[in-house]
Amino acid sequence: MTQDFLSTPAKILITGVDGQIGYFLNQATQNDPFFSVVAFTDAKLDISSREQVQKQLDEHLPDYVINTTGFNAVDRAEAQAERCYALNRDAVKNLAMACGELSIPLIHLSSDYVFDGHYESGYKEDDQARPLGLYGDSKWQGEEVLRAALPQHLILRVSWVFSTIGDNFMRRALLQARQEEEIFAADDRRGCPTSASDIARVIVAILKQLHNGAENWGTYHYCCSEITTRYGFTEAVLAAAGQYEKLKVEKLIPISSSELGSDAERPASSVLVCTKLLNHFGIRQLPWRSQLVAMIREQYQKEEIDDITA
Repeated sequence: MTQDFLSTPAKILITGVDGQIGYFLNQATQNDPFFSVVAFTDAKLDISSREQVQKQLDEHLPDYVINTTGFNAVDRAEAQAERCYALNRDAVKNLAMACGELSIPLIHLSSDYVFDGHYESGYKEDDQARPLGLYGDSKWQGEEVLRAALPQHLILRVSWVFSTIGDNFMRRALLQARQEEEIFAADDRRGCPTSASDIARVIVAILKQLHNGAENWGTYHYCCSEITTRYGFTEAVLAAAGQYEKLKVEKLIPISSSELGSDAERPASSVLVCTKLLNHFGIRQLPWRSQLVAMIREQYQKEEIDDITA
């Protein structure tokens, strides 16, 4: 059976490969003979344009579409509501409708921010969505339009994504630690940091099972294991980075989220329960600490290469 699939690889179309998850998913699938990959940056494919979406699907006719594009700036969403909903809701409807016309399954990334953060024990897939801000609401509405338009879909909610790409908490903490003697981190927000490369691993595993005949459509949760706070994660970032350089920071100070002065309200607990993914696909959670160590190492290797080529 494996040989049959290797001779006819699964053709996938990935959107948003200039973002965190899209970048690592593109890397993971490009070198895997199981897949034939068509990948688009946001500049090459604007999924808010139905015409562009339809053109690319008609031309490439993929077996699966994986949408990693999204408006993910939580604070900016409050001031840029139109753009936020255009990408996180309307563009998802474009993809869902176009995929439905061609009977192409769609895998879509969503967020822990669809919840209000009141369940400290963690959220399951069928818990009531109660987003606190425009970002979370736009992600929830994107889920809803996908469910209504396309039965063959898989929504993967993820949380606290970090990597060596783009603007994320790991990179911001590292930048602050290099520039400031004191940095502050919230100690009253709980969640499970999750590396973009690990999410790519999960999507690859899901795709392979779907292509082998699994039909476990629906909504799933994935995050790395071990609950922490933003303060605890920052502490781990500093410890990992300290193996590579002498950081300027001398003191890490715990504060409350209210003291940060963010534009958008965030859930106090973003813990996701991932047993459904384990039961349906056999995919286990990896610890975020080992993922963080790997990402910090990759960050420094990337900077060394940039220095050499500069």
